[in-house]
Amino acid sequence: MTQKLKIMHLTSVHTRYDIRIFKKMLSSLSKHFQSYLVVADGLGNETVNNIQITDVGKSSGRLNRMTKKVNAIYDKAVALDACIYHMHDPELIPIGLKLKKLGKIVIFDAHEDLPKQLRSKPYLNTFTKWLLPLFFEKYEAYACKKFDAIVCATPSIRDKFLKINAHAHDINNFPILGELSNSSSWENKLNEICYVGGMAEIRGLRELVKSLEYLDNCRLNLVGEFSEVELERELKQTVGWGKVNELGFLDRAGVAEVMARSKAGIVTFHEVPNHVDAQPNKMFEYMSAKIPVIASNFPMWRDIIEGHKCGICVDPMDPRQIANAVKQILDNDDFAKEMAENGARSVVETFNWQNEEIKLIEMYKGLIS
Repeated sequence: MTQKLKIMHLTSVHTRYDIRIFKKMLSSLSKHFQSYLVVADGLGNETVNNIQITDVGKSSGRLNRMTKKVNAIYDKAVALDACIYHMHDPELIPIGLKLKKLGKIVIFDAHEDLPKQLRSKPYLNTFTKWLLPLFFEKYEAYACKKFDAIVCATPSIRDKFLKINAHAHDINNFPILGELSNSSSWENKLNEICYVGGMAEIRGLRELVKSLEYLDNCRLNLVGEFSEVELERELKQTVGWGKVNELGFLDRAGVAEVMARSKAGIVTFHEVPNHVDAQPNKMFEYMSAKIPVIASNFPMWRDIIEGHKCGICVDPMDPRQIANAVKQILDNDDFAKEMAENGARSVVETFNWQNEEIKLIEMYKGLIS
């Protein structure tokens, strides 16, 4: 029966090959259901790994995306007539309510705690940072209690939504076993560290690049793209930038290669509301790639990193502390290798997508029954 059941994931924001949506969730669900994905990226329709991708066309701007493209996604979702609809963007919540009125099973996927995220936006003024989160908190409470399930990317987001909807589940964004693992020996690694992901001020890029000024014989592999032009311009004029390998966006094979040659992975985000209770995917990917993690000293992060003895936690605002942590790893191979092994073991035992896949499929089967 489940092989014939049609399920559909909807996104107006994410790319069609998004790691959480496509590579993890839909790739897992397609083993059990007819799986569809509706996107708005302008790349056309295709079927990949038994997942049918339908494109409503690329938006011409944020307003167009949040109005015309959202409506186009709704029209396509109704036309394709699935049993379960799984939405991945807050701007799709209104069409989720409309799908509920049609008698459909609707899931909202909270990738982030949106009100907390809004409070961290540098482009919002003080009044807007207060008003918008308040509005979305009220709207979430109204709308999300009507949905059949809320999927949450972290336990802290789940705990928040459990106060609104008893059917809130944490499906963590942990790495796929084997995807980033490598057989490279520690002796073949270079005196390099790496940062993988979006680059912004609140993600600690200024302090990370500054830390390089206190390090000899060490380079930083920077994988990703800047979201802030002024920050990029500023950092490229600093002394530390001379020790940066700017690699830009890389595919998963490229990311794996960079991690394989690096001796530590960095995730020194600033202490803003949306970071403190987050579980950055890159933290677990570094562990999976068998390299020590240097992370911000938030309580939950410290429990993971120091609790599993797989890295060092530092004050993300202190470049000297970051540099000292890097130096500890580069100067002590046995210490570093032990942390690397501990991290990889923790991923195999606990922090992996295969465990989350079981939870996801059981949730879907429970909704159907």
